[in-house]
Amino acid sequence: MKTNEMSFYKTNEVGFAKTFTIVHLSKHLLQGMVLCAALGTTLPGMAQPLQQGSGQATSPLAASGSSGQALPVVEIYKSAECGCCKAWAEHLQKNGFKVILHDVDDIPAARKKLGMPNQYGSCHTARVGRYLVEGHVPATDIKRLLKENPKAIGLAVPSMPPGSPGMESEDPIHYDTLLITGDGNARVFAHH
Repeated sequence: MKTNEMSFYKTNEVGFAKTFTIVHLSKHLLQGMVLCAALGTTLPGMAQPLQQGSGQATSPLAASGSSGQALPVVEIYKSAECGCCKAWAEHLQKNGFKVILHDVDDIPAARKKLGMPNQYGSCHTARVGRYLVEGHVPATDIKRLLKENPKAIGLAVPSMPPGSPGMESEDPIHYDTLLITGDGNARVFAHH
């Protein structure tokens, strides 16, 4: 083979590999989003008890907030197969949080056991210090919650809105982060 022919074949191989990778990743992203949606609506009666001690640390770095104070660890309770939950965990890590993942068999049962009202449900529930965080809440909202320290259960982004952290989309929608008060009611905490 001549040098020009070899260069042509290598260029085509690289182009094919890039195209294949993009198509392959897009297919898995769509499957992950569908799986996350299905898991978020699993019936509570199909539950297994919350698994204890199955956590896996995903970041060895010490986290600190903008004030230099250490951020609390975020413990996420999610399905083992949930890709968007892992993407949300990565979003938190990029924003300075240390994350521990707990795989559970029944998200609604875990949510109930932790104390988040079911009507604000999403595909995962997290514990951050004394607060609960339901769904794809932006890290900036969690940091604000910790700074303001209101009397509340925590924050929630119900459902799984496209464009929220971990649910990146070409067609994002506007959504609200809700502050869940001690009596189970909610008010808008942040608009996105």
